[in-house]
Amino acid sequence: MAFIRKVKTSSGATAVQIAYKQKGIVNKIIHIGSAHTQEELNILLAVAHKRLQENQLELFPEVKSSIRISVKRSFAGLLWNTLQEQYRQLGFDRLGDEVFEALCITRIVEPTSKLDSLRVMADLGGNPFDRNKLYRCLVRAANLDFRKIISQACFDHVYGCNLTLVLYDVTTLYFEIQEEDDYRKPGMSKERRLEPQIIIGLLVDRNGFPLGLHSFEGNKAETKTILPVIEAFQSQHGLTKVTIVADAAMLSSTNLIALTEAGYTYIVGSRLHKVPYDISEYQKTGEMSDQQIVVSHQESNRVIYQYRAKRAALDLRNIEKQVAKAKKALSGQIPANRLKFLSIQAKSKQINQSLIEKARALAGIKGYITNLDIPDEEVIVYYHQLFQVEATFRMAKSDLRARPIFHHNREAIEAHLTIVLAALAIGRNIESMTGISIKNFVKLIRPLRSAMVTINGKEILAEPEIPDEAKLVLNKLSSGH
Repeated sequence: MAFIRKVKTSSGATAVQIAYKQKGIVNKIIHIGSAHTQEELNILLAVAHKRLQENQLELFPEVKSSIRISVKRSFAGLLWNTLQEQYRQLGFDRLGDEVFEALCITRIVEPTSKLDSLRVMADLGGNPFDRNKLYRCLVRAANLDFRKIISQACFDHVYGCNLTLVLYDVTTLYFEIQEEDDYRKPGMSKERRLEPQIIIGLLVDRNGFPLGLHSFEGNKAETKTILPVIEAFQSQHGLTKVTIVADAAMLSSTNLIALTEAGYTYIVGSRLHKVPYDISEYQKTGEMSDQQIVVSHQESNRVIYQYRAKRAALDLRNIEKQVAKAKKALSGQIPANRLKFLSIQAKSKQINQSLIEKARALAGIKGYITNLDIPDEEVIVYYHQLFQVEATFRMAKSDLRARPIFHHNREAIEAHLTIVLAALAIGRNIESMTGISIKNFVKLIRPLRSAMVTINGKEILAEPEIPDEAKLVLNKLSSGH
């Protein structure tokens, strides 16, 4: 048996539902909507009666309803409102720019060109903008330094969590253009591409939440990016006691000296070009045990070496694969170019046995350089938080499609990257609170459509019925954990 019931909600509205009862127990409820006025209540009751009559019309085709219902438009209003709330909770609304806000939200939902973002905005139920407003927003973002304001808001968001550790890494974004310019230049590409590119330096906290983003010319050495980024971060926020974590690509003696002189502590990966003396001395007397640590003290820092059996097994498998390739090249089965263990001279080629032995001796060993006075194990744990930067870069490149395909001058590219930075912050914040990726979050919430329904000539907003899975995720967002 089905019947219509009215239920008072906690907000004071009246929810209209169709309840199905079997043997005196309600076993199914369909939510029609919530009304705040008597007129809305009458319309929702009419809709509920219409739904009940659908089955009756099959049994009694001569019964006709006098209610005329049509859907004027539908939109993903719940997703728009949720992302808008996250945008404002992070303090980005201090920009006072609704166009920038809309561009940021559409970048999260469906990354596309600025012009096509108008279509995404319409699907989300956002305010329509003239296309020229979008381009004027990019000019404002550059001229008014929106990036600095966004970075400050990000810093304010995490500073209450006692910010003492920041992670830094770089990536590259390429451009499908023939001619380079002063900004987009060929260089060492993370994606092994030959096109002109720019370098992106990203600073995040230990959870991968972005704190700052900087771009550099495509041919700039990675080691020369870390100091400008750290100095700008220090200048903006007045910080001195903060630890920087970076991988081995950022390592140079000049960088370490400069960081030390500026009062920073650091943890940096160490490139192992040869077997360290302390390790070789130990290896003379026996094998290293799993997770064993050997420390080498230097004048202003120390190098921590750790051996891991699992890493050694992987390293040795890779070494044997490379040796097998070198042997195939030696016998003429495959081309002999760019093989690690094959030495090629003018008239001969041979297996580099000494290089193979060195690689085997280094299998499973990783080095970490630090001037921090904390236990060795903590240094290693902090360094391995760098995966958070990699995760944030992956979100930027895949989910947010950060590569500025449609922009041609530096001003527009920098404005685009500022939108990406804000979208990254929202995405990482949602991921940390809900436990699901931003991609899956959008996939879960976007199908929950609101609709403008016309009933007998009167319009009413019909809100979506929210399934339990979506309710759970949205409750985590609203509660903050």
